[in-house]
Amino acid sequence: MNVSAKLFFEYLQIERNYSQYTIEHYQVDVRDFTLFMKEQSLADYADVEYSDVRLYLTKLFEKNLARKSVARKISSMRSFYRFLLRDNLVQNNPFAQVIMPKQEKRLPDFFYEEELKALFLSCDANTPVGQRDLALLEILYATGMRVSECCQLRLKDIDLYIGTVLVHGKGQKDRYIPFGSFAQEAIDTYINNGRKALLGEKHSHDSLFVNFRGEPLTTNGVRHILDRMIKKSSLNGSIHPHKLRHSFATHLLNNGADMRSVQELLGHSFLSSTQIYSHVTNDYLRKTYMAHHPRA
Repeated sequence: MNVSAKLFFEYLQIERNYSQYTIEHYQVDVRDFTLFMKEQSLADYADVEYSDVRLYLTKLFEKNLARKSVARKISSMRSFYRFLLRDNLVQNNPFAQVIMPKQEKRLPDFFYEEELKALFLSCDANTPVGQRDLALLEILYATGMRVSECCQLRLKDIDLYIGTVLVHGKGQKDRYIPFGSFAQEAIDTYINNGRKALLGEKHSHDSLFVNFRGEPLTTNGVRHILDRMIKKSSLNGSIHPHKLRHSFATHLLNNGADMRSVQELLGHSFLSSTQIYSHVTNDYLRKTYMAHHPRA
């Protein structure tokens, strides 16, 4: 690994406190650009000019990469060169002049309340695995937390008495999220019955959610569980963990919650990240109006 790149990744980890998942994305993007440099006989990052960057972008689009992927690579390299400038390893940032490609506006995909009922009914609350699945589904929908945040939960993070959970978010930003009686009952049953049965006598860790072997549940494990729920329910199509997060935000706004409160609950740093849900709710209101107003 190039020394400059290694210093950059250490900076992201130590000074910026980025997650390993985020750092891996930066590593991929810097490595890809470094390979491009070798193809163009560019020996050092300081040798790169704006014309080289234009050629690099042309090659990215020739690979039919999505605009979002191209934008991420530009952002990664812009940050990398800012770091090099700060440490006087280069004289200019050739990515500074690059205009980010316009993003395709995609509205968040969410469940209607009737669809969620079918998912909840697909969980067999009489078995340890079913109790785990129901508790998992309830907490994801009740709080809107990210799946990565859910997998990090420990027993001590759940307060069943007042119905709150301490969520460890991105950038070590903690937040408390309340949850209702349905999630409270499902989690209580799971902790006192299903979780103990799944742990058996071999494990004694404090991870809230565990797999059928008693080990901490992973994000891939959550995706597998949700896929199985869809197959067992009467629903068609696919499910992804973020769809529950989208449903949480959309349903809150549809029922009168204010944008700032939803922003806090989701753990968004910027209100603009939350505002995309206003487009969803406006579309929902329009469809409701057109379907039910006598002179629509």
